[in-house]
Amino acid sequence: MTIPQSLHRAAANAVEATAILQDPAALRSVNKPQLRRYEVSCLLPGGGVSETRHIAPALPLFEDAFSAFTRGSLVETSQGPIAVEDLLPGDEILTFGGGSQPLQWIGRTTVLPTRSNTRTLTSFMADSLGLQKPASPLVAGPSARLLRTPPHLQGAGDEKRLTLAPEFQDGMSIFETAPPSPVDLYHLCLPRHAVITVGSLPFETFHPGPDALKLASYAIKTLFLNLFAHTDSIQGFGPLSHPRADSVSHPGTAIF
Repeated sequence: MTIPQSLHRAAANAVEATAILQDPAALRSVNKPQLRRYEVSCLLPGGGVSETRHIAPALPLFEDAFSAFTRGSLVETSQGPIAVEDLLPGDEILTFGGGSQPLQWIGRTTVLPTRSNTRTLTSFMADSLGLQKPASPLVAGPSARLLRTPPHLQGAGDEKRLTLAPEFQDGMSIFETAPPSPVDLYHLCLPRHAVITVGSLPFETFHPGPDALKLASYAIKTLFLNLFAHTDSIQGFGPLSHPRADSVSHPGTAIF
């Protein structure tokens, strides 16, 4: 398949393809996925920083790469907590269990949660997961994953798993929220997949999952990988640091 030079045209053409959608229900939908703008800052091999804007379908594959942390979320770094919107590629991010990694990639997009085709956010009240967890109210995006397993997903002898934030909603101290105004959402990628501290809670950095592009067309793969200057294949993201709660039968493998 020949990819047009214009990213906007490429994105539009990709939406036309019928075998590319991650969600089978979308194949039956009369309404085609909308296009969304994504902004990326990436650390280059020589130490420079690349800042680019992209247009791509608002499909889960793309949305998940930009929808973990809301503006104002505090990320623990070697210089102390820094708001996610103030981070720069190259900043040293503290990782779970000790040590740090340089911030490789920052993705940002803006959504209006009240729209019917936009996934909602999850609000965590202070101390909702234990003392100082979080220390203050925190709003997480739909693709944020915590290194914690809620009771309804626990099994005998299960280790902690990376679990999507909406799974923790209890309707009381952790609940779904949809602000009436646009919300900036971010995600972060390190050289190796890791768990970091955001708002005093352990969240994962971005990883699409080993099978994320398994059913994608060449057009969608090209559009997706074009978002990441540091890799040209899904293997470039490396292995998952912890199993995911939606991958109980195949630890380390993401099911989409």
